Amino acid sequence: MCGIHAVLCANKAAADAHQISPDLKSRLCNRGPDYYGQVERRCAPCSTGHDADDDCWTLRFTSTVLALRGDHITRQPLVDGGESVLCWNGEAWRIGGQLVEGNDGEDILARLVKASACPSGLSEDSILDVFRSIEGPFAFVYYHAPSQKVFFARDRLGRRSLMVSDDEQAGTLIISSISEACDPSWKEVEPDGIYVLSLDDHHGILPEQMLRVPVRREWLVDGQADFVSRSSPFHLSAVSSIGPFNKSLPPPGSSPVLTAQSPSVAMLKEQLVDSLRLRILNVPQPPLEGHSPVSNTRVAVLFSGGLDCTVLARLAHEVLDPDQGIDLINVAFENPRVVAQLKKEAKGQPISDFYEACPDRITGRRSFAELQKVCVRRTFRFLAVNVPYKETVAHRQQVISLIYPHNTEMDLSIAYALFFAARGQGFVTESSNPEVASQPYTTPARVLLSGLGADELFGGYSRHPAAFARNGYAGLIDELLVDVSRLGKRNLGRDDRAMSHWNKEVRFPFLDERLVGWAMQALAWDKCDFKNRDEMTGVEAGKRVLRLLALELGMAGVAKEKKRAIQFGARTAKMESGRVKGTTLIT
Repeated sequence: MCGIHAVLCANKAAADAHQISPDLKSRLCNRGPDYYGQVERRCAPCSTGHDADDDCWTLRFTSTVLALRGDHITRQPLVDGGESVLCWNGEAWRIGGQLVEGNDGEDILARLVKASACPSGLSEDSILDVFRSIEGPFAFVYYHAPSQKVFFARDRLGRRSLMVSDDEQAGTLIISSISEACDPSWKEVEPDGIYVLSLDDHHGILPEQMLRVPVRREWLVDGQADFVSRSSPFHLSAVSSIGPFNKSLPPPGSSPVLTAQSPSVAMLKEQLVDSLRLRILNVPQPPLEGHSPVSNTRVAVLFSGGLDCTVLARLAHEVLDPDQGIDLINVAFENPRVVAQLKKEAKGQPISDFYEACPDRITGRRSFAELQKVCVRRTFRFLAVNVPYKETVAHRQQVISLIYPHNTEMDLSIAYALFFAARGQGFVTESSNPEVASQPYTTPARVLLSGLGADELFGGYSRHPAAFARNGYAGLIDELLVDVSRLGKRNLGRDDRAMSHWNKEVRFPFLDERLVGWAMQALAWDKCDFKNRDEMTGVEAGKRVLRLLALELGMAGVAKEKKRAIQFGARTAKMESGRVKGTTLIT
């Protein structure tokens, strides 16, 4: 995980007016505490032929680094020995289908240098092909000095944050992992292509200077990319760049049944294990400052005890070395409205622990106990993160600032849970019994695993059975297609900004490109079998393929866990009033 920030100004005076503030520098360093670097470039547009300040672009690039790849800290921004500059934030697991060994940023820069050496007129296509060929989460800004062009983008699923703010009058464009203020000029870069800005005009940045280049070559219209007007909506589907969605329907009169022996169950396990290997093997030992020197925990799971995260924890046990611990981070909040109701129901009797009464805490401890039974040689630690209401209030403005431009009560309630979970401070036990004495603990893990994506891929929301009830598998397929197609456009940027604030990197095994591609191509009834009753397989139809995998992994209780939204499980929703709607704008 890294923080990236780029200021592109049509003249030096404008650049000097956009210095990084101490607050912004601190927030960028929170994303990447291992290194802070800056590079400045001057660029005289070809149309001027000289480098007078009034006619010369000033480009200032800033990067902070959280070192999680390779055997050393790679200083950023990366430079190629000439004038070109790369700010890279992400994880390139594969490039051109080949696994990346060592530091991925250095590998990408080397490929860009090679692409830049192509004959004039071909270098831009070669540069675009480098970025098109990357598998993994990323955001980047790349200045290609020979062509005087700036390339920037988020990955096709939008797993890393990237934002833009422009001032056409001042001739300035800012590209950053996080916004500098809750200002309406800031917009998230949509994961719908690669953006190319030509600096061949000294009058500033105009819409007609910026191109949106599709992720797939076959999306080019008449061989051309389209111009981007910042007042027009972004419309291309991010997920469509991964592959086609299977819209096949079962033959009339047939009723295929999804069982533990169905090929899709074994295939899902294979896909998840492959995805986890990329994301949790070879994670470097975290700094031991403030942590026990005997700790060997490098990975933690955002752990509600639900189906998705528990299956990840169970499969991580199969992938990681036996001596590595796995922390299970479970967050619960003091919700004044719920606490008042509990006190009323207690009729004057003391409440033993309202944190332990949170739905996700109850589920978490139950699933933790089941993990311990089936993974007897693994050290799992249950990290109970308890957040008092006064601490929630104290961090309110900070969280609002991080998640901007997302600004609804639902955004805030979800972000609270992710923000405090990622901090990873609480009380830890290696026993599932809440009565066992626990110790204050901060997880040393810098890599967090999230189960996000499973509901969209495998039919885990209540709207999926409703769609099936309305129009059978045709209705279900349409609903799944909508969910998968908007994965990159919804909340991943918000979640990245909320969690990476604590110098942690969140990884999403269910959102591996190859796993998503497989799930899109799988038959609907091989994922969620709403045609057949729960009694036929012992688990409900929603996410049935994942539930059957949980059964195969020895976790019968986990296989039957119901879907619960994080804001209700952790009790961050409706803290003051039960009448507040999730769509209400934050005041």
